[in-house]
Amino acid sequence: MLGNFVYCNPTKLYFGDESLNYLNEELSKYGQNVVLIYGGGSIKKNGIYDEVMKILKKNGKNVAEISGVMPNPTLAKLYEGIEIARKHHADLLLAVGGGSVCDYSKAVSVSVNCKEDPWEKYYIRFEEPDCEIIPVGCVLTMVGTGSEMNAGSVITNQETKQKIGHVFASETIMPKFSILNPKYTLTLPHYQMVSGIYDIFNHICEQYFSGEDDNTSDYISEGLMRSVIESSRIANKDPQNYEARSNLMWTATWALNTLVACGKSTDWMVHMLGQAVGGYTNATHGMTLAAVSLPYYRHIMLYGLNKFKRFAINVWNVNPEGKSDQQIAEEGLAAMESWMKELGVVMNISDLGANEDMLENLADVTLSMTGGYKVLERSEIIEIFRESL
Repeated sequence: MLGNFVYCNPTKLYFGDESLNYLNEELSKYGQNVVLIYGGGSIKKNGIYDEVMKILKKNGKNVAEISGVMPNPTLAKLYEGIEIARKHHADLLLAVGGGSVCDYSKAVSVSVNCKEDPWEKYYIRFEEPDCEIIPVGCVLTMVGTGSEMNAGSVITNQETKQKIGHVFASETIMPKFSILNPKYTLTLPHYQMVSGIYDIFNHICEQYFSGEDDNTSDYISEGLMRSVIESSRIANKDPQNYEARSNLMWTATWALNTLVACGKSTDWMVHMLGQAVGGYTNATHGMTLAAVSLPYYRHIMLYGLNKFKRFAINVWNVNPEGKSDQQIAEEGLAAMESWMKELGVVMNISDLGANEDMLENLADVTLSMTGGYKVLERSEIIEIFRESL
């Protein structure tokens, strides 16, 4: 394991079917003004909203609400939330929802006291906060992003069609606590469940497909990927299987809480490609990743052949006997493709609303990353999008 790194993750996790009870303990640490942040209203239909409000009232909190946070939170919505949090003099932002709600809450947290435009400061110049940050707590209802235990936040500028993520450097931006009750995920529609599952898997891949050294992080990643594959197959057949859904929830957190990035350069090019598609189509995040992954990995495979060979053998159980390294690697990607089809994820960006006429524009908003096995030229980005149609 080569290189130097610092690892710190201060987020406190409460896991299990009784984990919401610990919200009482956490609320006592913060002031009276809480802003409750959630999405389209599903938490009101499934009863989670009432459970959370009961605890907030029990603890005497003064509650304001930001509702309607969309799956791809927009800049306009961010501005709206900033104003609500300012007027309420928020002491705590409580995100109840999936990764988008958690991402959005972190964006609000660093923007309430910011004197500059948050889009320019955080998402164009990628600067760090130099103002007071409002603490965030999460009650997770959908798994996939890992936002409940990291400092990442993705915002979409609808005017410029840019969907940009900023992983903040300071651990102070990570949620102070996150409550993970697998039962809260059981009511998700199948489309959202499998989208989240692929998001988990790709987060691991983005960190795994980098570096050439013998790295402990890669061994951890392989175990997490095998867990996702096994649990996903169970959950796909029986979405109410608590054990499978709890394993997926736990794996999602460890896939992107920076642990398996230790000692890695990390790739993240699939996310750049997928987020470009999301910015133009407003498609579900995990599905945009699924639609571009295989064309991208097949494009870079020869540049990182040893790792793709290892991926095939250790994750997909490909028998290497009598085969070349390239044949083994290709068989691994074929096994991955078969699993993706088994899950039912979207395999083409055309199914998400993209078309040939968009390819140049998609390339314009795609950031090129340098941590993987191949730094893409603009022509390569366009070709990968074309192969993804």
